Amino acid sequence: MSTSPTQRIREATALGVETVRREVTRGGRGSKSAFLNGKIGAYLTEHSSPPDEVLGDLSTVTATLPEAEMQVPAEQGTLLTILTASIAPGRAIEVGTFTGYSALCIARGLPAGGRLLCLDVSEEWTAIARKHWERAGVSDRIDLVLGPAADSLADLAEEPTFDLAFIDADKVSYQRYYDLLVPRMNPNGVIIVDNVLQYGAVVRPRSENPAVVAVREFNRLLAADSRVQVVMLPIADGLTIARKLPSPREGD
Repeated sequence: MSTSPTQRIREATALGVETVRREVTRGGRGSKSAFLNGKIGAYLTEHSSPPDEVLGDLSTVTATLPEAEMQVPAEQGTLLTILTASIAPGRAIEVGTFTGYSALCIARGLPAGGRLLCLDVSEEWTAIARKHWERAGVSDRIDLVLGPAADSLADLAEEPTFDLAFIDADKVSYQRYYDLLVPRMNPNGVIIVDNVLQYGAVVRPRSENPAVVAVREFNRLLAADSRVQVVMLPIADGLTIARKLPSPREGD
């Protein structure tokens, strides 16, 4: 019997033996950083804007799932809203939606008329997302497409369209998603990539975890890509921000 896309993701998550499962607390304020001591992590979240009731309730529902660690933490969600509001994208895209926390945060930062396209494979998880998007009053800004994200991306016209992209799906496919996104980003468009530190495992050369190996190689290639300007931030499980340059860097 074939397994569902959701079940395949669950199995892949279970195989990530080096992944550190974070404690998910009500309101999503648990620290996801393996490289911050407890006091600094708590100080960081306590001095960031807290999630509202809808986000808190969404975190509580998500915490009941075995894959709860896949949700972005509250401080990262706040950063996504701030970045989105600052960029003011006419069109944004998210690869990997899960239960919709990050999409909700991005949608809240969209300008009038801005839209977010979400790509995911799970009807089960995105049903939770839809419910909370509706409750938050952002469902009219979000288009959801179910199916393999690489196929959905390949189906989009290969022309500059998006001003903001967020990648947070299966790590082995990060390079594929990125390669499909770059030609579809407007000049100065921003691609945000989650989990680029793999709980610190990217600096452990002996790690053979497929996700770690893939993300380590992706990080190396991205840093050398002349089409973008890149910064990696140690927030949550590591967040890379890449700006598509109007023209490639000279000398690369």
